[in-house]
Amino acid sequence: MLKEQTVSYTEHVVQRGPYHLSVREYPGEEPAIVLMHGFPDTLHLYDRLLPWLSPPRRVVTFDFLGWGTSEKPAGYPYTAANQVGDVDAVIEQLHLQQVVLVAHDASGPPAIDWALAHADRVAALVLLNTYYGAMPALRPPEAILLFSTPLVRNVARAVSKAFHNWLFRKMYWWQVGRFMREAPDREEFLPLLYQQFAATPSTQPAFFRLNEDLLFTVRDRTKRIPQMNAFRPPVRIIFGASDPYLNVGVARRFHELFPTSELFLLPGAYHYVQIDEPEQVAHLLLSTPLAHEA
Repeated sequence: MLKEQTVSYTEHVVQRGPYHLSVREYPGEEPAIVLMHGFPDTLHLYDRLLPWLSPPRRVVTFDFLGWGTSEKPAGYPYTAANQVGDVDAVIEQLHLQQVVLVAHDASGPPAIDWALAHADRVAALVLLNTYYGAMPALRPPEAILLFSTPLVRNVARAVSKAFHNWLFRKMYWWQVGRFMREAPDREEFLPLLYQQFAATPSTQPAFFRLNEDLLFTVRDRTKRIPQMNAFRPPVRIIFGASDPYLNVGVARRFHELFPTSELFLLPGAYHYVQIDEPEQVAHLLLSTPLAHEA
């Protein structure tokens, strides 16, 4: 169900070292909900969800460095570890105290990293079709597999950029189109999310570098299972059940790893669960238990 409502927000420029992040803040009650996108996305991934959240809650969205309208420095080491610094910069410079962290897709590693390191600041952690460490059920999307596999990725980059990125664009339309259930949503969101790749400077270097970092990140985060087992703030896992990639098996594994977690599977929702089922996701998000209530 769509909710036609104009949601007012304040734009912020958050400093990230010598660079800047584009941030939107929606007024409402504490604790603030921080919505994080993965790749190849932007903060617009939450456009359908926001009218269901604000009001009543204070909500913050932002583009990671290299993505959307945030700065795209050439030669920057775009890694999950460096994205933790993006999260921290947003939380600190907006003076957020207790936060509800919402991770989707590739924002899982930086969000969970920050949560594990600042458990006393986490009112709740919400996981939407995301990943962290190695899991038997984890299936990378076809394009991500192509651009993250050593040796293969070097050829894939060169070929995809031929003919003024024609093949890259076609691949993006095909792959990201599979993340949404409804054709009208694809018609609206595919051009909106792709425009960062066609811009100058482009998001493409960040996309390639994060893919290069992917296998290391997944292997490295697998070592942090004991920290996940010891994490005590509330965790709510909300997965689209029809996502073939970050799938039901991944959701259930997260449920095993976080002892305080609750698991909700939304039938018929794909990878972009916040686009396919915004009302259901908002209801589950707003009803998530908070640390101070536990």
